[in-house]
Amino acid sequence: MVQLRDKSASDTDLVAAARTFRAACDEHGALFWLNDRADLVPECQADGVHVGQDDAPVAEVRRQVGPDVLIGLSTHSPEQLDSALRSEADQLSVGPVWETPTKEGRPAAGLAFVREAAARAGSRPWFAIGGIDSENVGEVVAAGATRIVVVRAIRDATDPRAAAAALRAALD
Repeated sequence: MVQLRDKSASDTDLVAAARTFRAACDEHGALFWLNDRADLVPECQADGVHVGQDDAPVAEVRRQVGPDVLIGLSTHSPEQLDSALRSEADQLSVGPVWETPTKEGRPAAGLAFVREAAARAGSRPWFAIGGIDSENVGEVVAAGATRIVVVRAIRDATDPRAAAAALRAALD
C-alpha cells in the first residue's frame, strides 16, 4: 500500500500527484490510499482513505465514499483502539510507536500499545506506525506487529530499495 499524504497541498496539486501515485500502484499491484481527503477519493481514483482521530468519523466517511472504498483509522490509545474496533474501519494504524516528525507534537504510544493491539485486534488488519526503521523494527515485530508503516526509513535512505527489502525481511 502507498499513501499520498500532503497536508499543505492544494486540491489541484493533490489530484495531480494522485495520477502519479495511481499509475505506480497499478504498475506494482499496490493499493493507493489518500490521506484525510475523502472528498477527493473519486477524483484521485484512490482505493482507500485514511483518517485520523480529528477527522470525520468513520461512519460519515463510509457514507461519503461508499462501500467499495477502504477506510483506515489512526489510533493512539487503548480507548481509541476500542472505538476503532467497533467502527467500520477496514484497517487501523497503531502509534506512533516512537515520536516522529511526521506526527509532530504527538507523544509516543510505545511498544505496550503495539502489544495491546496484537492481543486485541483479532482479524482486523492493523499497522504499527511512527519512528520505525531498520534499527528498531525487530522490537516492533517482537511486540506483535506483522505490518508497519514507514516514511523516513525509506524516503531518507541512501538505497530506498534495499531499505524497503530489509524492513520487509524483518516482518517475515
